[in-house]
Amino acid sequence: MEDERWMSRALQLASEAAEKGEVPVGAVIVMGGREIGAGFNAPISRCDPTAHAEIRALRDAAARVGNYRLPGATLYVTLEPCTMCVGAIVHGRISRLVYGATEPKAGAVESARQTLQDDL
Repeated sequence: MEDERWMSRALQLASEAAEKGEVPVGAVIVMGGREIGAGFNAPISRCDPTAHAEIRALRDAAARVGNYRLPGATLYVTLEPCTMCVGAIVHGRISRLVYGATEPKAGAVESARQTLQDDL
């Protein structure tokens, strides 16, 4: 039930991205049953190739917690993360990743690449 609740929140964020003409991806970071970070895709509007939903959620969570490391946190994202986002997830020490759909073109968890299976 918790996974459905938080994925629903990520879908709301994806809708915000779509309303702004962005690729509709939303992400939320949860720790201890509460939202600590959220973001939606904004690379077009921000003229920033790193403004993916996951990166924005990680930045938000790190600022709120006061630490770039987020052990014990779960990241919910509507679409399988790309290589850049997987790297940030690893560096942020996210404990659990839940995504709603695979991304055949750039997904870096199970689709185009299996980055989390690499020896890090």
